[in-house]
Amino acid sequence: MFKGSNVALVTPFKNNNLDEETYIKIINFHLENGTNGLVPAGTTGESPTLSHKEHEKVIELCINESKGKIPVIAGTGSNSTSEAISLTKHAEKAGANAALVVTPYYNKPTQEGLYQHYKSINDNCGIPIIIYNIPGRSVIDMSVDTMARLFELKNIVGVKDATGDLNRVDQSLKKIGNEFIQLTGEDGNAFEFNKRGGVGCISVTANIAPKLCSQMQRFSKSSSENENKEAKKIDEILQPVHKSLFIESNPSPVKYAAKLIGLCDDEVRLPLVRIMESTKSEVKKSLISAKLIDE
Repeated sequence: MFKGSNVALVTPFKNNNLDEETYIKIINFHLENGTNGLVPAGTTGESPTLSHKEHEKVIELCINESKGKIPVIAGTGSNSTSEAISLTKHAEKAGANAALVVTPYYNKPTQEGLYQHYKSINDNCGIPIIIYNIPGRSVIDMSVDTMARLFELKNIVGVKDATGDLNRVDQSLKKIGNEFIQLTGEDGNAFEFNKRGGVGCISVTANIAPKLCSQMQRFSKSSSENENKEAKKIDEILQPVHKSLFIESNPSPVKYAAKLIGLCDDEVRLPLVRIMESTKSEVKKSLISAKLIDE
């Protein structure tokens, strides 16, 4: 169920308020353009600056509007275990297909602390849980050994790997096996990640290039040599886009890209700010090169 191109949804704002109408439009944009799964209230959705009410609202809107057509993996992580449990329970009750739970940031727990954090969420909830391992933002890095321990629990099903280390795919396959779902959190390595045994991506770029991202994912896992070549070709087209979307902190660049394609405004919440003019130029150039907008 959890494979292919899963979009880490942006959260649109209007005058610093959640823009529900535009958010619903975004969800339908993905339903119409081949996206394989929706991931509301993640980092790309500016979860750190959503109120609890807003956090729950974007998850509910996503579930209600998608109507079960594709899976919804709700972002429910926190550096407070009790808060993560509460958010995951809410997502489960709302009808999410899975929860994406980030490693606790700032606290810097040990590997045992990480294990107990996820075990507590597992023990209090009944939906699949995907570990979100992103040491660049959360400071800590969950080891493959800790993931292997967690996979023995009933609800832990896989990982969103944003380490950027492709060797992790091989290590996890060897240690845990191919039933452990491996999704990359790095658009730039999605093609190679799949070639090594991964099954998909939780993608920032899919916000603005859903068709290309889903096609690349599908073709990269095909047994057809021609489709594999097509996947590589699409990946090469998308590489400049991936790079431009991370010149400044995500999601500011992708929100500007979304504005260029007419999807939503580029408003972000402090402490994030709109991107610089030089970054705008690079984002625009990359979208033109990928034929996502006209010159």
